[in-house]
Amino acid sequence: QVQLVESGGGLVQAGGSLRLSCAASGRSFSSYAMGWFRQAPGKDREFVAAIRWDGSSTNYAAFVKGRFTISRDNAKNTVYLQMNSLKPEDTAVYYCAASRSTAWRTFRDEYDYWGQGAQVTVSS
Repeated sequence: QVQLVESGGGLVQAGGSLRLSCAASGRSFSSYAMGWFRQAPGKDREFVAAIRWDGSSTNYAAFVKGRFTISRDNAKNTVYLQMNSLKPEDTAVYYCAASRSTAWRTFRDEYDYWGQGAQVTVSS
């Protein structure tokens, strides 16, 4: 069992930066692939970024490539999402997720545990 808690969301102006953190409980965190998804009002939850269990490989949605960076610190049971050059269209609730797979995954149903979400609002 893994419990995930996101933090670091908030309100930022367009062009600004935020870093989301996701703290995980459970002894097996380091063996899980981790991912970030987001859901804007009236839209489906969509993939943002994912990272392999050991941090050696990452994957990003096309709309965040070059702006967002996913990383993890297995010693701290934490995964991060650094978001730069934010745009109003990045406004959404951002969710952290854990997959029992060691390789990164991009589909919602490939993830086994979810956090409660963190609101990110980007003003124009």
